[in-house]
Amino acid sequence: MKRLFVLVCALGLWAAAWAAPEVNIVPKPLNVETGDGSFTVDAATVVTVGRDASLRSVGELFAAMIEPVTGRAVKVKTAADGAKIDLAVDPELGEEEYVLRVTPAGADVRGGSPKGVLYGLQSLRQLVIEGEGTVPAVTVKDKPYFGYRGAMLDVCRHFMPVEDVKAFIDILAMHKLNRFHFHLTDDQGWRIKIKKYPDLARKGSVRKETLVGNLRTSTEYDGIPYGGYYTQKQIREIVRYAAERHIEVIPEIEMPGHGLGALTAYPWLGCRGENYEVWTRWGISKDVFCAGKDSTFEFLQDVLAEVIELFPSKYIHIGGDECPKARWKECPLCQRRMKENGLKNEEELQSYFMQRIEKWLNGHGRNIIGWDEILQGGISKTATVMSWRGSKGGIAAAKAGNTVIMAPNTHCYLDYRQTRQQEFEPLGQVKYLPMRQVYALDPYEQLTPDERKYILGVQGNLWTEYIPDFRQVKHMLLPRLAAIAETGWAYDRKDFEDFSRRMRQFRKFYDRAGYNYATYFFDGKDE
Repeated sequence: MKRLFVLVCALGLWAAAWAAPEVNIVPKPLNVETGDGSFTVDAATVVTVGRDASLRSVGELFAAMIEPVTGRAVKVKTAADGAKIDLAVDPELGEEEYVLRVTPAGADVRGGSPKGVLYGLQSLRQLVIEGEGTVPAVTVKDKPYFGYRGAMLDVCRHFMPVEDVKAFIDILAMHKLNRFHFHLTDDQGWRIKIKKYPDLARKGSVRKETLVGNLRTSTEYDGIPYGGYYTQKQIREIVRYAAERHIEVIPEIEMPGHGLGALTAYPWLGCRGENYEVWTRWGISKDVFCAGKDSTFEFLQDVLAEVIELFPSKYIHIGGDECPKARWKECPLCQRRMKENGLKNEEELQSYFMQRIEKWLNGHGRNIIGWDEILQGGISKTATVMSWRGSKGGIAAAKAGNTVIMAPNTHCYLDYRQTRQQEFEPLGQVKYLPMRQVYALDPYEQLTPDERKYILGVQGNLWTEYIPDFRQVKHMLLPRLAAIAETGWAYDRKDFEDFSRRMRQFRKFYDRAGYNYATYFFDGKDE
């Protein structure tokens, strides 16, 4: 009996020694096959790109990514002998599809485009960092489920310098996200310079002070002026930086509400026409763009003309959320507009407002995205709805035949607390959103197979009322962004327990980057 026990133990140890290595890639790949042996990536390794100039920048990005392991950036060459990582575009693959093959002799990354190659390299990067340079032999065949996989950063409540915005983009790229929603204007500050209207940056970007503490309980202000904006040169720099990482930047210019920054700079844009000031509290101002003045639309068209020159994105986000109608009800010009156009109520006036702007943008080759309130009063079939008040708006839009991006606050608001134990969390929102709930997002909720085709993808949102700097951005963003990324990339193969296992290794990724991420999920304290 004793001999049998020893034999069983020995066989167990042998089996463990020869067990296939774990491949802990996030988001979850479509197919993984392990092989024998491993490949070591070090300073002597060369990235080869052939004669495809479009791959050189991708190769150089990867070289910089793995420098913490190799000690210096590996060389990128047209061709090389010896240990190498070979990159190539394969027209047989889809644009974002890739195949990664690792053998003891080296690594081979094929993508349907440079973007697909970059995604393959992001997976290889994870394996390099996890193994401290040693990568198991493996073949990964992978592609995303949804075409739209994004994250939003609000720079209006608290301004983020250019280098922080770039760091945010790097985090998106790490998670294979491909859209950066840039929330640039709001009641608390206008953050983009417009040449035709210089006071937007000069006056509209600065609030005289800021609320201290929680909106619901505090009446204290810090008495310190707060401001910041991006020059057009800086905007171009951000857009270029994102494009190098194959991320599309979608700007948001809020209207008809959340426009107090603009009204402060140019009072004639509002219904009252005077006595505006950049909002010093969080929440919503009653003062909005006047829908009864043609000059309002001329102003917004002028602004958008400069915006579309700066942002090559197919989409322009024009807000549409949380627009109080009190000023419109009191405004003779708005009421006259309603009468002249046969509009029954102020909801239809908002619809008129948004469709007029949309028509202008469509005429300039762009499509609009709006928050789900744009459904009020009716929308055109070319508008895309971003559902934030739960999934209800997105479901209604898809059933009506409009394209939808799911970003419900029930699963995707990353400024919500990460643990029930509030004493561990910095000042912030009172609502609670643990990793499991984020991961549980189902973009197809209540939709038939025919209606599902209208869902473009998913997005995480980070509002910054209580997030004063980028260190706090990282704390709130990570690791929950990984759950949104996996829903966007691997919706058809999600498994929370498997995700949790892979995330324990993916954590090394955050450690290597020096990110100030929240540890509640890893410590079992988020639920």
